[in-house]
Amino acid sequence: MNFNHEYDMLVLGGGPGGYTAALYAVRAGLTVLVLEKLWPGGQMALTHQIDNYPGFPDGIDGFTLGDSMRKQAERFGASTKYAEVTRVNLLGTPKVVEIPGERLYAKTVVLSTGASPRHLELEGEEELLGRGVAYCASCDAMFYKDKTVAVVGGGNSAAADALLLSKIASNVILIHRRNTLRAERIDVEALRNAGNVKFRWNSVVTALLHGEKLTGIQLQDVYSGAESTLACDGLFISIGRVPATQLFGSQLELAAGGYIPAGETTETVIPGVYAVGDVRTKPLRQIVTAMSDGAVAVHMAEEYLSSLQK
Repeated sequence: MNFNHEYDMLVLGGGPGGYTAALYAVRAGLTVLVLEKLWPGGQMALTHQIDNYPGFPDGIDGFTLGDSMRKQAERFGASTKYAEVTRVNLLGTPKVVEIPGERLYAKTVVLSTGASPRHLELEGEEELLGRGVAYCASCDAMFYKDKTVAVVGGGNSAAADALLLSKIASNVILIHRRNTLRAERIDVEALRNAGNVKFRWNSVVTALLHGEKLTGIQLQDVYSGAESTLACDGLFISIGRVPATQLFGSQLELAAGGYIPAGETTETVIPGVYAVGDVRTKPLRQIVTAMSDGAVAVHMAEEYLSSLQK
């Protein structure tokens, strides 16, 4: 195994939060390496059209935006290595991060490993992403203006997605495996009062109907087993997210759902370790909030590094 020199900061994950941290850190004179398993942008890179990121009046695709963030950070001196992190020791000094064949050391670590939407695991689901299947109403709702959409889920996120879609789509059908929602009462009442929202209780989605695009879904009653079809232009899947925190659970006590407890300072319970973006506990997970986290994390890291020199 190769042993690398010590960085001022290692950034685990090359999404918007990670590359913002890298940009701010190198501009502050820190040595920074971003470790990314797949491609710049993280989950954002899978979004075909982003219209809610300021500065792009005609929108931009997620892959292009992510790669632009990488190029900007690297222009000022950040480095990127495409590799999967296999092991970490965040408790020691320095911090240790292992990738295949190499051990890296750093004074600070930014955890920006993100969270991915929980899937229904149905045939064709991945292929239909952006062609009728979606996981983010705030990102993709406008593509379904005056159309019929379905939302599957029963929690706060599903209710919020259905409410947002009710203002844009002509018809919204909320599908839940039980006969009541887990969402907050105020959102449930708002859904019931919306004139274009209908409910399909005690139902699960068992198949996606499609040509090149989604044309409908197949439903099954959880009690009777009876099957039916529902024609729709879009299906928003809102059954939770899975944060990529498996490597950190033995060193960081995780919050409900597996997220890393970290407030607006992005500081974790381990000095010199920061959680940014979708991986941390927060009320809103969007590109702009992830980027804000990245900038804050560097500010806190600078204070921490200064304290080490005293």
